[in-house]
Amino acid sequence: MRDPAFPKLLLLVNGLVPLVLLLWDLYRRRTGANPLEFATHTTGMLALIFLVATLAITPLRKTFRLNWLIKFRRMLGLFAFFYGVLHLLCYLWFDQFFNIPAVITDVAKRPFIAIGMAAFLMMLPLAVTSTNNMIKRLGGKRWSQLHRLVYGAAIAAVIHFWMLVKADTRLPVTFGFILLLLLGFRLFVKYYPPDQGIEGPAPIPRD
Repeated sequence: MRDPAFPKLLLLVNGLVPLVLLLWDLYRRRTGANPLEFATHTTGMLALIFLVATLAITPLRKTFRLNWLIKFRRMLGLFAFFYGVLHLLCYLWFDQFFNIPAVITDVAKRPFIAIGMAAFLMMLPLAVTSTNNMIKRLGGKRWSQLHRLVYGAAIAAVIHFWMLVKADTRLPVTFGFILLLLLGFRLFVKYYPPDQGIEGPAPIPRD
C-alpha cells in the first residue's frame, strides 16, 4: 500500500463512530435504567476490542503476508488507550466523583478494579512512547521491549472483564480464547519458526 492516508482516515472515522453513538444514546436516554453504568461498560468493551485488534495485526500480517497492516497498528493501539481513558474517567467521575481516598479504598476492596487499573497503567507508557520521536529516543530494541507490555495489558483487561461479569461469562471467555490464540501464535513462531510462509520480525511502525 503506497499511500495509507485514506484508509487511515477511514479507520479514524470508524474508530470514533462508537463514541458518537454512545453520546447520542445517552442524549436520547436509550441506555437503560443506569446510563452511567452503560457508559462505563461500553467504553471498557471498546478499549478491549481495540486492544485485541491491535494484537491481531502481527498474526494477520505474518500469516497472509499483509505487511501494509503494520501501518494501522499504532492507531488501533491509540484507540484502545483512548477508550481506556474514557472508561477510567467514567469510573473516577461518575462512580467516585474524583474522591481519591475513596478510589484507593475501592481498589483495595475490589480486586477486579485493581486489575483494571493495572491494565491501564501498562497501556499508559505505550501511548506516551507511540510517537516517532520517542522511538528514536528509546531506540528500536528498547522500544520493542517496552511495548511488550501490551501483552500484560490485554491479559489484565480480559481478567478484569471476566471478574466484572457475575453471571454470563461467555463474552469474556470468548475474548480470552481469542487472546490465547493471538499470544499462542507469537509463542509458536518464536520457538518453531517455519522455513517458509512467514517472514521475520515486524518493522517498527513509522507512520
